[in-house]
Amino acid sequence: MIFAIEEINNSTELLPGIKLGYQIYDSCASVLMASHISFQMLNGQDAAFYKSRNCSQSGEMMAVVGDSGSTTSISISRIIGSFNIPLVSYFATCSCLSDKQQFPTFFRTIPSDQFQADALAKLVKHFGWTWIGAVHSDTDYGNYGMASFLAAAQREGICVEYSESFYRTDPHRKIQRVADVIRRSTARIIVAFMESGDLTVLLEELAQEPPQPRQWIGSEDWITDPQLMAYSFCAGAIGFAIQQSVIPGLREFLLDLSPSEAAASSVFTEFWEDAFNCSLAERVESDKRVCDGTEDMETLNSPYTDTSQIRITNMVYKAVYAIAHAIHNAVCQETNFTTQCEKDVSINYKQFLSVMKKINISKNGYPVSFDANGDPVAFYELVNWQKSESGVIELVTVGYYDASLPKGQEFQIKRKITWMDGGTQVPVSVCSESCPPGTHKVLQKGKPICCYDCIPCPEGEISNTTDSPDCFPCPSESWPNAQRDACFPKPVEFLSYDEVLAIILAAFSVSGACLAIITAAIFFHHRTTPIVRANNSELSFLLLFSLTLCFLCSLTFIGAPSDWSCMLRHTAFGITFVLCISCVLGKTVVVLMAFKATLPGSNAMKWFGPPQQRMTVVFVTFIQVLICTVWLLLSPPFPMKNLSTYKEKIILECALGSAVGFWAVLGYIGLLAVFCFVLAVLARKLPDNFNEAKLITFSMLIFCAVWLTFIPAYVSSPGKFTVAVEIFAILASSFGLILCIFAPKCFIILFQPEKNSKKYLMNKN
Repeated sequence: MIFAIEEINNSTELLPGIKLGYQIYDSCASVLMASHISFQMLNGQDAAFYKSRNCSQSGEMMAVVGDSGSTTSISISRIIGSFNIPLVSYFATCSCLSDKQQFPTFFRTIPSDQFQADALAKLVKHFGWTWIGAVHSDTDYGNYGMASFLAAAQREGICVEYSESFYRTDPHRKIQRVADVIRRSTARIIVAFMESGDLTVLLEELAQEPPQPRQWIGSEDWITDPQLMAYSFCAGAIGFAIQQSVIPGLREFLLDLSPSEAAASSVFTEFWEDAFNCSLAERVESDKRVCDGTEDMETLNSPYTDTSQIRITNMVYKAVYAIAHAIHNAVCQETNFTTQCEKDVSINYKQFLSVMKKINISKNGYPVSFDANGDPVAFYELVNWQKSESGVIELVTVGYYDASLPKGQEFQIKRKITWMDGGTQVPVSVCSESCPPGTHKVLQKGKPICCYDCIPCPEGEISNTTDSPDCFPCPSESWPNAQRDACFPKPVEFLSYDEVLAIILAAFSVSGACLAIITAAIFFHHRTTPIVRANNSELSFLLLFSLTLCFLCSLTFIGAPSDWSCMLRHTAFGITFVLCISCVLGKTVVVLMAFKATLPGSNAMKWFGPPQQRMTVVFVTFIQVLICTVWLLLSPPFPMKNLSTYKEKIILECALGSAVGFWAVLGYIGLLAVFCFVLAVLARKLPDNFNEAKLITFSMLIFCAVWLTFIPAYVSSPGKFTVAVEIFAILASSFGLILCIFAPKCFIILFQPEKNSKKYLMNKN
């Protein structure tokens, strides 16, 4: 501060002709002392230990530079703020001081802890740490700073295992308890929002029994403190520091200190005697020699003479220049390329305060300005404690944080970071390992959100990101893979000609059709024989034709369903089977009428001759055609994707359209079959060697049994097996008819021709 004031007083551009004076007070980091000094300054008491010779006694206090602590700055600002006197702090970072309603006259050249808290949270998030510990000073600096950090951490999804606070003067058992919490914790990252003095006490306690390696994350107050770097178990610490600066001429000014000047000031006396281990007083203590004047500041190696790591010092420098420029703007005017300043003008504090708010200058390349809250633009260096080749911990700048940059670009890392234990890999600190794709997070009861279990996604759902909070279902026509991290189209299933089952059914279908054709050929070749003529050859040929169609219609059930195949398969099946049953029914009635015709005085056959038989078949079949036509017109069968039977695949099948139409078709077939069966049972014992009634009875018994078992099998069969059951029922009933009715006759025609005679036919024995 003294260096800056002397620079200003020697300047011809800033406040020409006006000298600035100063008084320096020591608040001793005590609120009581700070309050006492505040009243002392307001009362105008002269308690300076060093004062410029050229400073007039009538000087007016325009502003206060300080204090270094947030708590003491709060008390000072509350007192002097009542008189509208600005307080410009160089090291008080508590975010509470940005409240202009409480502290309208407070300014600072160091960024608010709100910016640092946000930067620390972004730093933790950047390296993927979600499980951390936190310690802070039990002061306004530590409490407000940690509160801001915890709020920012929560927004970033970071969990805090513990948050402990203490003050350096607390009982030892409390400090020991905090150290034990750190030792027992599972979090490997410790964010310390502390003042150097408090952290020194904690590290002393931890040094008694060093914990497992921990990665320390530091606030600007202690991360640049060279004395703390002596604790080797903190090597690798990273944190945000005030920007390193250069002040030209400062080192020369510091070295220009003589023994006489040191003796004139109590502060410099203490410094001089400690630096050179001698005494400036006449009476010398037993362990110290008398300073003889040969002490050379050039040879001194101490933090006092080291201006290579200037950080907070520059904040003081900027604070003094901010006040000087405000005074300049208030009392000086530019006229004809010259500056005229009024020395004796009395400045109104309210006006001076408004001038301070508008300050926007640059000194040595560093901007000096204040926002609406009295805060400067936040800029931090990211520093890292790295061990040199000699084993000494050094402070290395590895990046920066600039709050003025666009969101997401504020944080930059430029150099490689050395981590705890000298490692090069970023340490891991999580409560629970990341959940891989295919699983989702389920919070553990009573624990923070960062502690969770990884549960596999339920059936039909996936998660394709790491640490997914939820699983989401696949689209209706998709299904998860085995890992449940992606959806794939469901396989489409239908009874295809490529399958063994379909090939077997198709083979039986073609074989049945060929069998019917061969039977028809045999009957046609022997159409003049008694056994063919006695069994109503016209209906027999029509029955064989309908059986051929029945066998072939089962082929329409194989293959991918389409609009035409769905309508064809059901209607063709219904009509051909009715045609088939109507032929059997006609043959049965013929047998009954033929028996009645042999009775004396009966002329029944004239009422059921060939024309009537044809009309019966046509009429019975027409009714089924009518039912099918109505079904197709109102609500025909159509192809559909069945997504409900199987979750993991799609069944391509024919929907019935109208269930009433389908069951009407089946019901009509069943009604004819039952009626035919009853008639066949009545005629089964009629005396005739070529009586078909017995054969028809067996065939209809098989037919009815097949279709009675078909109904529950059809309803309960899943997917493509529904179609297979329907084909099996068609083939089984068709084979039952052709084998029961025509196989015995073909056997006689081919292998027992002697029975295929009129004599055998007429034999009643």
